[in-house]
Amino acid sequence: MDRLTAEEISRYGRHLSLPEVGEEGQQKLKQSSVLIIGAGGLGGPAALYLAAAGIGRIGLVDFDRVEESNLQRQVIYGESDLGQSKVERAIARLRGLNRHVEVTPIAKQLNSGNAMEILEPWDLVIDGSDNFPTRYLVNDATVFLGKPNVYGSIFRFEGQATVFDPGNGPCYRCLYPEPPPPAMVPSCEEGGVLGVVPGIVGLIQATEALKLRAGIGSSLVGRLLLIDTLRMEFRELRIRRDPACLVCGESPQVKELIDYQGFCGMKENGSIEITPTALKDKFSSGHAPVIVDVREGWEWEVSHLHDARHIPLSKLTEAMSGLKKDDEIVVVCRSGSRSGRAVAALQAAGFSRVRNLSGGLARWSREIDPSMRVA
Repeated sequence: MDRLTAEEISRYGRHLSLPEVGEEGQQKLKQSSVLIIGAGGLGGPAALYLAAAGIGRIGLVDFDRVEESNLQRQVIYGESDLGQSKVERAIARLRGLNRHVEVTPIAKQLNSGNAMEILEPWDLVIDGSDNFPTRYLVNDATVFLGKPNVYGSIFRFEGQATVFDPGNGPCYRCLYPEPPPPAMVPSCEEGGVLGVVPGIVGLIQATEALKLRAGIGSSLVGRLLLIDTLRMEFRELRIRRDPACLVCGESPQVKELIDYQGFCGMKENGSIEITPTALKDKFSSGHAPVIVDVREGWEWEVSHLHDARHIPLSKLTEAMSGLKKDDEIVVVCRSGSRSGRAVAALQAAGFSRVRNLSGGLARWSREIDPSMRVA
């Protein structure tokens, strides 16, 4: 093993004094590589503590930019980072924290075409993603590559964490064989999240990664940790490998990466999307469509498009009778997620001329009206 330098011995002294870690364990961390999917509420704190602990190589995968709404929980960023690439700013923070750690930014959207190549060089993967297509993608790729997948998720006051280790326990599909219908999945944007919750879960993920790479303790393989911060309760559920699992079971049916957007019922349809520029052109032409804003009341109060109709997503079904099926309708929300579900509901109800504002009002603010504040 690579010997620790005198400076590293001083830096990691509190680890070296732990009999379970010691110099050998710290050398194992130094030789380890961890890839973190998502540089947000989960990935940010995990990355900070892994860098501080002396993991030799850390990679961050994210293609977003820092927004003001991120700062409530994504403490790896500051106000001076607004508008900049998340991975670039996070990498700068990690380099400033520990110059002995090699950090690699991967400013790409993970997909079926690049996942195997991106994940292959790393010893272990931390899944800090916030959507089901990416979770299933990361799961399948790590199973195929035989790499541990340290999973975490958060919503409102609650969190979950476990470790999926191919060959030694269940995978994500054993726990969740099928994704929930998109209309039944509120995002953190809709449901909210207490800012500290992703920090708690992200640090649990970092802890599991450190234990796995140092070869110490008992991991969360086969155990799902449930966290309720409102009651400050920690519970544990035993989870087992499903012999009928389509990916890791005895007769696997899924043997290569698939279309995960389609699998999760979130396949984008270009015919129902409209870009902010195209919508602006419609306003300018005098043929403005009906704008339906499905955000919550407090978001609407911050800002909204002129002449938009406010119908929160939870009230859409009962409000449909007030809309005309032959009108051209554009549905908007903050990022395009809720409005996409609203479009699907309207189409199912017979509205044929309905489209979703691509990227939502956040994109409208970036591309059309920078003065618009979007909550």
